[in-house]
Amino acid sequence: MTKYVYKFTEGNKDLKDLLGGKGANLAEMTNLGLPVPPGFTITTQACRHYLDNGEMPAGLDTQIEAALEELEKAMGRRLGQPDDPLLVSVRSGARFSMPGMMETVLNIGLNDESVEGLAAQGGDARFAWDSYRRLIQMFGKTVQDIDGELFEDAIDEAKAAKGITDDLDLDTDDFRALVDRFKAIVAEQTGHPFPTDPREQMNQAVRAVFESWNAPRAVLYRRQERIPADLGTAVNICSMVFGNLGMDSGTGVAFTRDPASGQQGVYGDYLQNAQGEDVVAGIRNTVPLADLEDIDAFSYRELMGIMETLENHYRDLCDIEFTIERGKLWMLQTRVGKRTAAAAFRIADQLVDQGMIGLDEAVQRVTGDQLAQLMFPRFDETATGGSHRIGGGMNASPGAAVGKAVFDSYTAVKWSRSGEKVILCRRETNPDDLEGMIAAEGILTSRGGKTSHAAVVARGMGKTCVCGAEELDIDTKNRRLTAPGGEVVEEGDVISIDGTSGAVFLGEVPVVDSPVVRYFEGEIDPASDEADDLVRAVDRLMHYVDAARRMYVRANADTPEDAARARRMGAQGIGLCRTEHMFLGDRRQLVERLILADTEKEQQESLDTLLPLQREDFGGILGAMDGLPVTVRLLDPPLHEFLPDITELSVRVAVAEARGESHENDLRVLQAVHKLHEQNPMLGLRGVRLGLVVPGLFTMQVRAIALAAVDRIKQGGRPRPEIMIPLVGTVQELEIIRDDALRVLREVGQEHGIDLDFPVGTMIELPRAALTAGQIAENAAFFSFGTNDLTQTVWGFSRDDVEASFFSAYLEKGVFGVSPFESLDVDGVGRLVRIAVEEGRAARPGIKLGVCGEHGGDPASVHFFHEVGLDYVSCSPFRVPVARLEAGRAARRTEV
Repeated sequence: MTKYVYKFTEGNKDLKDLLGGKGANLAEMTNLGLPVPPGFTITTQACRHYLDNGEMPAGLDTQIEAALEELEKAMGRRLGQPDDPLLVSVRSGARFSMPGMMETVLNIGLNDESVEGLAAQGGDARFAWDSYRRLIQMFGKTVQDIDGELFEDAIDEAKAAKGITDDLDLDTDDFRALVDRFKAIVAEQTGHPFPTDPREQMNQAVRAVFESWNAPRAVLYRRQERIPADLGTAVNICSMVFGNLGMDSGTGVAFTRDPASGQQGVYGDYLQNAQGEDVVAGIRNTVPLADLEDIDAFSYRELMGIMETLENHYRDLCDIEFTIERGKLWMLQTRVGKRTAAAAFRIADQLVDQGMIGLDEAVQRVTGDQLAQLMFPRFDETATGGSHRIGGGMNASPGAAVGKAVFDSYTAVKWSRSGEKVILCRRETNPDDLEGMIAAEGILTSRGGKTSHAAVVARGMGKTCVCGAEELDIDTKNRRLTAPGGEVVEEGDVISIDGTSGAVFLGEVPVVDSPVVRYFEGEIDPASDEADDLVRAVDRLMHYVDAARRMYVRANADTPEDAARARRMGAQGIGLCRTEHMFLGDRRQLVERLILADTEKEQQESLDTLLPLQREDFGGILGAMDGLPVTVRLLDPPLHEFLPDITELSVRVAVAEARGESHENDLRVLQAVHKLHEQNPMLGLRGVRLGLVVPGLFTMQVRAIALAAVDRIKQGGRPRPEIMIPLVGTVQELEIIRDDALRVLREVGQEHGIDLDFPVGTMIELPRAALTAGQIAENAAFFSFGTNDLTQTVWGFSRDDVEASFFSAYLEKGVFGVSPFESLDVDGVGRLVRIAVEEGRAARPGIKLGVCGEHGGDPASVHFFHEVGLDYVSCSPFRVPVARLEAGRAARRTEV
């Protein structure tokens, strides 16, 4: 029989797939001899069976019953025993941390009888009735799907009736009354009384946790974090310990290092006389963990020792949840903690220095996405512009965010979809705010600390967040916040939040380049005093990955300025120079005249005018990249981009005819445009087809490249142009243009007495090209995969159309986990790339293979390109450092 239930003494940290992260780590702490309340875990396998079949797997109930009996025997109490009840928590715990996205129910086992036993055993009736109302409130919201505001409103009414504002001022009678009110809410909303059988409470809670795997917020979070949808969640059933027994009890969250900055020290939050959900929810403001030393020195010292044990054991930042019950410390959870991008780099660097990990492992602890976050602009502290500071809070997740203040998740999403940048302002966030948190540029809360829901989720997503800004009165009902002194910020007003300092500004604060960007630009020497520990950490890891990676990293650049910046960023050449971008503005008319020319003489005149302009263009780029390869793609625009607008021309001709005015030239152009008009220009006369149909166009460009190279050589340079023929679908197209290109290179070389032996290759951006790559490779010195167009043609998508029409629906419905234009579709497009690589190399073993689509800078795609054996990736200049890092990580991961 399949084993679905594991006691905490039976598992370990390596069983995350089966026991979930929480269950595996509870077992690991138990194995380490740390004070963990006894309990057991129901596996993710049971969850998957329940979700697939709508019923619990055979044998699960029997295994739960046996584990519960063993737990009761160990504790000396039965679940819900009237005179001395065993109470348990029922918590979710997936393979990957999903903070607050799934369900938890505390105090399972309480009812009208056992609450009296709990009061008698604890000697505290207030605590018992508070625990009972918490059970009904959590059970009602999470298991019975009752609107949580109904319970919160009842609490607010109870406090208002007594003229108090703090939950701690409610007494035993108040909680008794709330229990009755909560029961009435359950009956009103469900049509059934609150379940009083402890075993039934547990069964329903387990089902609710399983079902929460597919709750909308959990689905949205998985999609955001690219977590597979078929993993399921485990359920952890743990004997309760209570932090709400009085001021000698409490609950907290601790980090072995600061998850925001990575600095070593004592970090976390503590809340006296509270249960764990109070800390994470941010409903009550906490005190810093360091204050625990004054509150309970013995528990503090024990906690510090455990934190050191866990960090040394996991060799990483650990996130810890704990409860103190009347002076006794209990460990409720640990995991490798989520951290900001800056903290990730600093911690990896520190752990290497401390001898806990090697550089191979250090580079696996950071990601290209995190490096990209470090390159985002920062607020200019010396120039606030028209803005001014209105308050501050805790620097929960760093960064600079500017946007219009909004006060609920729905508005954040709505405005964001309309193109507005927004800052989500809440008293505290909860899992239902996730969609708005994703849509917002940053998050501001007036309650909660660095371990609140807002802080934890924001750090995981790389969002700027300021928490616990108590001096700001955030009024979500009236959609405004009030700063000290009475200054009011209405919904729609622009605010700026600094997640690094915690400052909040009214208005837009100017931004400057981050220190990491300045380091890549060569403005900061990592060995200088100007470089901080973050810059030095980035420098150390980048040097390591540059030495480790197999793939080269090039840049997509069309101007000398972009080429120079790419080179500063570490690019080892240009993988895509798009020549169509050189014909915008005033030059557009020159190409228009070439395309619409009636005679060979008119065509040649246009080409003669374009040649010196192109020669100058290529000269600047070859100069900026001297000594490095520069892949120049011959002209590849959709034809309509260089033709007059057909509607505008038609109107002009019609108006002229109506007025009896002369319009022969416009009419001639209109007839030509009608002749060349295409229903689907992206699949029409472009790329190699344009070169075949418009005589002399491509040879003019090749001649300009050759002459620019001659100029550079005569100036003492080492130009390395590569000529790339676009949109080839058959080898015959390639042969014709390639032969013309090689002829022009020979002619120019002979004219100047210089050997111009430059490679001629092609883009692979059509499925047919990928499937006939063996034939094409016989006539191409290199392939460069144009994955943007290859994705369009494989999927049958017009990118500009589909992204605006139905992509959002596809993402919401889970058709895509991520857009195939953002991260490579490995199963479809990737398979074609793999086929082309294999057949291309079989036909021409020395062929050079690269990619120049936007996927060249996407971290996940870079790993795929390494795995299939490409020689280089090419991406925008700003993403070059990201690609360098990921290419090195891919190489080291492969070797490990």
